[in-house]
Amino acid sequence: MQNNKKRIFSCKNLEMNFGGLYALVDINIDIFENEAVGLIGPNGSGKTTFFNVITGIYKATGGNLYFMDEGLLGKETYDIAKRGISRTYQSSRLCLKLTILDNILIGMYNNQTAGYFDALFNRKKLIAEVKTFKERAIELLNVFNPDLIDKLFNPVGELPQIDRRRVEICRAMAGEPKMILLDEPSAGMTPDETTEMMDDIKKVRSSMKNVSIIIVEHNMNVISSVSERVIAINFGKEIARGTYEEVSNHPDVREAYLGKEV
Repeated sequence: MQNNKKRIFSCKNLEMNFGGLYALVDINIDIFENEAVGLIGPNGSGKTTFFNVITGIYKATGGNLYFMDEGLLGKETYDIAKRGISRTYQSSRLCLKLTILDNILIGMYNNQTAGYFDALFNRKKLIAEVKTFKERAIELLNVFNPDLIDKLFNPVGELPQIDRRRVEICRAMAGEPKMILLDEPSAGMTPDETTEMMDDIKKVRSSMKNVSIIIVEHNMNVISSVSERVIAINFGKEIARGTYEEVSNHPDVREAYLGKEV
């Protein structure tokens, strides 16, 4: 099935080391259009490091990264975001004192065409663009939780955890990316909230047909529910890949999570 889809991202022999300590070793992953891939592994296995390398926060020490057939190595974070890769973080990066609308508008920065000149001499263009961005924010919120529309001008710090996550995902979607990286979206949530979050991720896929998702999660219910295929890593190395059932039953994965029987 993958061969019938367009490949939008690939990493070849990717490597990341910090002063001789290897966080990623010989990672080879292809991501195809409109698929959801789960990335699992114990704490410290290199999952978030992988996201940080993709988005330019860390500069890879070996291998290559390609997105839409263009090399990413050496690109700055803003350039990578502009090319169509967005992400969320395990720890919230929302500006809690800013409104819901303000936080989502931050994600539309790369789509902005009005500048300082327009703010001074072409107010109509600026106002029209802000109106368009506001309508887009409302459209995104309507996908996840329509009740948030009535709180558009409320500080995001007043929201419960699940709604903060929803705003983060809306911000990641706001720039109309081609690939979204979700880092522990259900972190800190109750079981009921986690179930809602799984439904939210499915809504992302249905509302943005050509967007691919890589999701890092410790909650295997989330991974099994939303991922078409799963890749497991441990100590920075891939140890298994396949369907959720294949990977979860792989002996190396079980050993990584549960330890080796003596």
